[in-house]
Amino acid sequence: MTSSHHDLPSSLETAVLCESVKMPDDAPFIRGYDFAPPASSSSSSSDAKNGAKTGKSGGGICYETLLDSLLTTGFQATSLGMCIEEVNRMLRWRLSDEKRTTTETKEGGEENTFEPSRDDLLTDEERSEIRTKIFCGFTSNLTSSGVRETLCYLAKNKMIDVFCTTAGGIEEDFIKCLAKTYIGDFALKGADLREKGLNRIGNLLVPNDNYCKFEDWLMPLLDKMLSEQNEKGTHWTPSSFIKRLGLEINDETSVFYWCAKNDIPVYCPALTDGSIGDMLYFHSFKNPGLIIDLVKDIKNCNDEAFLVKQPRKTGLIILGGGVAKHHMANANLMRNGADFAVYMSTATEHDGSDSGARPDEAVSWGKITLDARPVKCYVDCTIGFPLLVSRTFAKPGGDWVPKKA
Repeated sequence: MTSSHHDLPSSLETAVLCESVKMPDDAPFIRGYDFAPPASSSSSSSDAKNGAKTGKSGGGICYETLLDSLLTTGFQATSLGMCIEEVNRMLRWRLSDEKRTTTETKEGGEENTFEPSRDDLLTDEERSEIRTKIFCGFTSNLTSSGVRETLCYLAKNKMIDVFCTTAGGIEEDFIKCLAKTYIGDFALKGADLREKGLNRIGNLLVPNDNYCKFEDWLMPLLDKMLSEQNEKGTHWTPSSFIKRLGLEINDETSVFYWCAKNDIPVYCPALTDGSIGDMLYFHSFKNPGLIIDLVKDIKNCNDEAFLVKQPRKTGLIILGGGVAKHHMANANLMRNGADFAVYMSTATEHDGSDSGARPDEAVSWGKITLDARPVKCYVDCTIGFPLLVSRTFAKPGGDWVPKKA
């Protein structure tokens, strides 16, 4: 170590001015977005290597570059940047990236031929069309919020293969087709709101009349579903129940309308934990006998992952925690883990809850594969998820492309 402090005691110099290891030349360094107008139209070579470009479009702010600079900003910005990278890896993968497994070379160069698998019999073009199967679990507050529009975009464009949410996540989507949810304030007093017939979800307000409209819409449908059960032998599960509601609402602003139209399964193991449960309870007095089979749906949900055999891959996008998070992760346990995983949540792991658990805990259970590179970002999903989607699924010229018809 070279130092001008020759008069310092050696023990002090060692403690305070100990020599650093040399960082690799290509090590990423911290650099955020530069809002100042660039001196020239091109970024320096060091900026380009670091991935934190400062170029503007037409002299204004380049929001694509701003979002890309998250990766080298540090703290949760870097975690969000890593989530974006992981989702793009998820979108980029194709079965054609994997070697065919029909032959294996033994010692001495002799080939050992196996019975070809179904995937090995596909043409190169067919293999290039097979992509990651993406599971998305999200909490109910996200359809209450404006993240509903982001989820609707994903469902409309068939970008997610399997959804899972809670009862609130289902009903709030349909309720918004019938009436509006409003901006309120976290500090509004519950007692005052109760007297006014207003329900508070964080800083959102939902008039009680919205739930009355939901009841008026849902009750006749429950009568029809019971009639079909009794007369036609229709076997209802939570997912088929949700699909039926999606078709009945017939509203293009609805997440679950698009799921129904595009045959995207939606699982909700806690279907009764919300207004839908209230309606089913009330219906049991008026017209009892409707059966919704949860056991059938746990088979359906687990098969969504179990039947995706290696080398095919699955990916998890988990927004928030609770039952939706665990249901998607546990389904992937049936295939020995998801290959890609992104968690986005404000929950922490100090209390041992599954909601706050980091992805590495899921690795210990076999819900994420040993060689995966999962990422968790500690961020409110109303901020983080639209930003993530803007640089992944919705990125112009990005890695997601529609499947061939």
